[in-house]
Amino acid sequence: MADSMYDKIYRAVMAVPAGYVATYGQIAAMAGNGNAARVVGNALHVNPAPGTIPCHRVVNAKGRLAPHFAFGGEGEQQRLLEAEGVEVVDHHVDLQKYQYKGVAHEN
Repeated sequence: MADSMYDKIYRAVMAVPAGYVATYGQIAAMAGNGNAARVVGNALHVNPAPGTIPCHRVVNAKGRLAPHFAFGGEGEQQRLLEAEGVEVVDHHVDLQKYQYKGVAHEN
């Protein structure tokens, strides 16, 4: 049986190491469909294993954190990223410094 798009998204998110972030579009490309950034957001919102699938490492194309982080509420995504050594300033991450470079990404 073929993996679902959500399965591919979750695998891509798990490939992003601690201390780095990826954008929604980057995760979509890693999952095989670079046009599916919104699907990535939907998949992460229903993440079946937040402790295993590190959805806190996914930010928007400008490095902005999720305005309503589904797992712990406001401030939790920032707390999790900072615990991994990612600097967050005014709800943004510096993509030049912290974006995962393991695959091609949009800019």
